[in-house]
Amino acid sequence: MDNKKEKTKKRIKKIIDFLLNPKLLLCLFIGWMITNGWSYLFIAFGTIYNIKWMLAIGSAYFAFLWFPFTPEKIITIVIAIALLRVLFPNDKKTLGVLKYMYYKIKNRNKNN
Repeated sequence: MDNKKEKTKKRIKKIIDFLLNPKLLLCLFIGWMITNGWSYLFIAFGTIYNIKWMLAIGSAYFAFLWFPFTPEKIITIVIAIALLRVLFPNDKKTLGVLKYMYYKIKNRNKNN
């Protein structure tokens, strides 16, 4: 029973380390700014400086951000992983886990 608890704690710690990796979070933020964040900035600056076209474009794009499973959500993650590989190629918390999962899946397919 104790061994199972330890394995569960290790697994939860790995998941938390993976998701809350500061390097990953930075890259996700940059990816989000590229794909979606600009619309928030357009709304803010359009409102502050009374630039109607900027407010209109930002609001129109913003209206579509709440739809689930839209391509920009996937693109944000792809951009974040690409940035992570470029900016932090030796990252172990996220890239190391992704590489391990990739090789594990790749080797499983070879064995079948």
